[in-house]
Amino acid sequence: MWQTLALGLVFFPAFFAASIRSLRWLVPAWSLKDRILLSGRLVSSIQATMATLSGLVVIFSCRDVVNDRSIADRDNRKLFLPLPPSPSFSLQHLRGERGDFFVGCIFTAELSTPFVSLGKTLMQLKMQDSLLHKINGILILVTFFLCRILLFPYMYWAYGQQMNIPIYKVPFHIPLHCNVANAFLIAPQMYWFALICRKAMRLYSNSPAPDRTR
Repeated sequence: MWQTLALGLVFFPAFFAASIRSLRWLVPAWSLKDRILLSGRLVSSIQATMATLSGLVVIFSCRDVVNDRSIADRDNRKLFLPLPPSPSFSLQHLRGERGDFFVGCIFTAELSTPFVSLGKTLMQLKMQDSLLHKINGILILVTFFLCRILLFPYMYWAYGQQMNIPIYKVPFHIPLHCNVANAFLIAPQMYWFALICRKAMRLYSNSPAPDRTR
């Protein structure tokens, strides 16, 4: 665990600095601010990709969604997550030896981050009217809905399947603090998803109309 933390403390800042220096050579006309913004988005996308892949590995390696440990349940080894410092490291100790499956689910929420970063990068490159930007907007909507909204009912459904109870009874079979934590987590996701939908409506409604004079 602490070796992974140390690796993250070294790798991500080093990659960020290397990216800024590389952009200075590749795009000399860019300002330092532009290079910092793009480098930050690259680092964020890499971290999000690693988190998503780690989450998927955990999800598919846990048959018992409550008690199984990821990767090697028989060894009872610690969950390996190649991530930068985050509250997730604290959760590893606070939750004890249970719930790897749900931690993995939460990590897959980062799936939409690379697409969000790409959208901002395309705007930085003045490509907000391009077809790529519109396709990327659809991918943001789909990945955000699947991994930040639908994720929560999926976790309740998975727990219900494990315990042989219908999903609507799950909130009454888990500790109150789990329901409260999920409510705090999903509330901002719903707000951000509404903002994304509003932005998408503006993006596609403002698409240039075809020239009928030809």
